[in-house]
Amino acid sequence: MQWIATHIYTTTEGIEPLCGRLYAVGLNGVQIQDAADFNDFIENQTQYWDYIDESLEPLKSCETCVTVYLTDDADGRELLSHIRGTVAELRALDTEGVFGRLAIELSGMNEEDWANNWKQYYKPFTLGEKLLIKPEWETLDETQTQGKVVLSMNPGHLFGTGTHHSTRLCMTALEKHVRPGDRVLDLGCGSGILSILSLLLGAAEATAVDIDPAAPATAMENLALNGLEASRFRVLVGNVIDDEALRETVGGNYDVVVANIVADVIIAMSATAYAQTRAGGTFITSGIIGPRGDEVKQALLAAGFDITAVTEENDWLCITAKKS
Repeated sequence: MQWIATHIYTTTEGIEPLCGRLYAVGLNGVQIQDAADFNDFIENQTQYWDYIDESLEPLKSCETCVTVYLTDDADGRELLSHIRGTVAELRALDTEGVFGRLAIELSGMNEEDWANNWKQYYKPFTLGEKLLIKPEWETLDETQTQGKVVLSMNPGHLFGTGTHHSTRLCMTALEKHVRPGDRVLDLGCGSGILSILSLLLGAAEATAVDIDPAAPATAMENLALNGLEASRFRVLVGNVIDDEALRETVGGNYDVVVANIVADVIIAMSATAYAQTRAGGTFITSGIIGPRGDEVKQALLAAGFDITAVTEENDWLCITAKKS
């Protein structure tokens, strides 16, 4: 199996919050390189050696870096998109630049080459009763698409191909809950996959929000791929948790609100999601690893939601809740 090293540059202060977010999206291990730790070790542990190998000298002044290793396949590509999303959220929250540049670099393969190579793994697949997700570069005949709701996607570098367990869980839940004429809100939209699926399922309109400035362009491209009218879809950039003006622009009274993010963000936005959901409306949320499920449930209940369903796939949870 091929592995791609993904380096995220930060500061000593940024290591803990960054690693916490990486663990939250499902990464089990990280490699940390930090000049502060190395210099502290040198200053306080000199009794254990007489000299330092010259090859270690660069560590005295290296930029702090957290490295994770991703498989060179569809799962790895999807996980990279998840990493990009959570790092973008951390960058937006770090208004004083304490956590450094939070830049992401790949080694072992040029990112464009990896994206193209990854296409061999991203193939059409079905979900639920009638969903068929296909990459834009694949051609299907009528016998393969008959009776299906076909969603064409080119995710770019953003989260949302439909292959990740959390996305699959959300899509299956949307198939059950979106009704013709519904208004849908997608919090943390990434590639726009959940918003666009909602429109294909009959929603009258969808509003999507993401903290990544690249989201609007990618989401609108995917909207066009599916032959949908731009007038039914709007994509906004920002953080609905702490941006009151953005919350006012987003508005409320949505029939279905969906958020495929991470547990910490879902917990923080529970009250906001409750305010944006109409009475009797549905909140679908995923991106939750199994051990965090109880915390998310408690936050949803505290916000006023009633939990109606919990589904699981490979230790990822999707929680569906109703607003009374």
